[in-house]
Amino acid sequence: MTYCVGLLVERGLVFMSDTRTNAGLDNISVVSKMKTWEVPGERFLCLLSAGNLATTQATVSLLDERKLAPAERQPSILTQPSMFQTATLIGETVKEVISGSAQGGQSADAVFSASFILGGQIKGGRPRLFMIYPEGNFIEAGRDNPFFQIGEHKYGRPIIIRTYDPEMSLEDCAKLLLVSFDSTIKSNLSVGLPIDMQFYEKDSCVKGYRRRFDQRDEYYRTISDGWSDALKSAFDALPAFER
Repeated sequence: MTYCVGLLVERGLVFMSDTRTNAGLDNISVVSKMKTWEVPGERFLCLLSAGNLATTQATVSLLDERKLAPAERQPSILTQPSMFQTATLIGETVKEVISGSAQGGQSADAVFSASFILGGQIKGGRPRLFMIYPEGNFIEAGRDNPFFQIGEHKYGRPIIIRTYDPEMSLEDCAKLLLVSFDSTIKSNLSVGLPIDMQFYEKDSCVKGYRRRFDQRDEYYRTISDGWSDALKSAFDALPAFER
C-alpha cells in the first residue's frame, strides 16, 4: 500500500508520498511514487500515485514516452493547454493501461486499479490540484476540499483537518504533513520511510524545493518524537474522568 497527499494553499502546493511497496511481509522495497515534469517559466506538474505498482509505473512511462516523441504518439503531457486537459490526458492514459492489463476490459476494482493526485500550474492559469480515479474521471480541490489523499489515508487525515489553514506557509505545510505521515507509519506497516516531499511556489512555474526524509533525518525524528510528547502532554492536561 502507500500514502500520498497533495495540499493546496494560497502560497502554492505541497506534495508528499511514502516509498514503501510490498508483495508480502518478506518482500518490501523502496520505489518513488512521485513524478514531476516542468518547462521552466511555462509549467510545472507533479503526479503522485497509489495502487498496483505495475499500473502506476506503466501509466507514468507511457506519459513519458509521449512527452519524448509527441509527433509519433498521442498529445504530450507538456503541451496540454490547461491543467484540466492535463488531468483528462492522465485519466485517459490510466484507463488505457488498465484496460490493456485486465482480461475482459477495463475494471477499476480489479487488481490493476490505481489512483493519482495531479497538481501544478500552467502559465496564465492558477495552481490546481486534482484526484484522478481508476475509471479515468477526476475531481478538483477547492476551498471546501483543499487537499487530497490516496492510499492509507485514514490515520493521517484527522491532523490535517484540525490544523489546515489556507494561509499556511509551505514550511508549515511540510511540518503538518510530516505529522500526518508519522501517524500513518506508526499505525500501518504498509506505509514507510523514506518520504518524498515537493514544494511548488505559486506563479513560479518551476520545480521548487524537494527533499527525501529517511530514518536518519534529524528533522523527521524531531517531529516524530515531539508530536508523541505533545500528545502525551495534551492527554495529561485534560480533566480527569469522574464517576
